[in-house]
Amino acid sequence: MVSSVLQVRVEEGLRAQATAIYEELGIDLQTAVRIFLKRSVMENGLPFDMTLPKKEASDEESGLRAVQNMRALSEKAGLSDMSLDEINAEIAAVRAERRALGTGRAALGA
Repeated sequence: MVSSVLQVRVEEGLRAQATAIYEELGIDLQTAVRIFLKRSVMENGLPFDMTLPKKEASDEESGLRAVQNMRALSEKAGLSDMSLDEINAEIAAVRAERRALGTGRAALGA
């Protein structure tokens, strides 16, 4: 098999850090690069996942996710097909029960 020279420019600090890691593993930098290239061929691509760091969700994304979670929970509980009148009636019944038991917001001074 014919060999060829591969030259790559990297920052000296990066090269030193990588060399130190590979030496601890018992291989030199050139062997590590050959391993990387062989794995790339075996994988038919990069031999590791490439992902972007997760960004913080915007308020809109968080709100949408909350609505989706609530929808899933209501479907799981069998409540997803309730009408607005049924929902309001259920809320009114719970509030009336709390008032009767003295545990509602009004009973707590809220």
